[in-house]
Amino acid sequence: MRMAPAVITTEPTMQLILAAALGALSLCMIQPVHAELAVGKPAPDFELPDAEGTLHRLSSLRGRWVVVYFYPKNDTPGCTAEACNLRDRHAELVKLGATLLGISVDSPRSHAEFAKKHTLPFTLLADEQGEVAGAYDSLLNLLIFKMAKRNTFLIAPDGTLQQVWRGVDPKVHADELVKALRSVQSKT
Repeated sequence: MRMAPAVITTEPTMQLILAAALGALSLCMIQPVHAELAVGKPAPDFELPDAEGTLHRLSSLRGRWVVVYFYPKNDTPGCTAEACNLRDRHAELVKLGATLLGISVDSPRSHAEFAKKHTLPFTLLADEQGEVAGAYDSLLNLLIFKMAKRNTFLIAPDGTLQQVWRGVDPKVHADELVKALRSVQSKT
């Protein structure tokens, strides 16, 4: 039995539509590199609601160490593992003078359910439009949906970026944070 060859359209209109669709998709997947996100530079300020709708502003935490961790989605395996590991090391982070803020594009209600289900003692902030994740070069925007990338930023008491982790391993990242905080504090 002989199979017919695949048909590739040469119709100019269809080619233009395909080219436009591929171009739009590639633009959405390419995220700009934010040069201002270098260690020693000021961390971008933000104000976001928590699970109860209370607004939290990063600049109001000046004078404290702040850990801002971005994660893709509440109640997914990797995000749950990361949140629970951070929960289990939270007392050490607090003892080291750090405030922990988790940020995803999930809704405040989703954050409330996630925090309650896993007894999370730290604040989860809702960045539903992805603007803060974008400012931290931590947004994956695929046209039909957005999600935060798994990145973490350690912010010094003066509001500057002390350390940046990209594409973290959720199973060991809490340990990395405690170690990093101990290390930078031993130098001051």
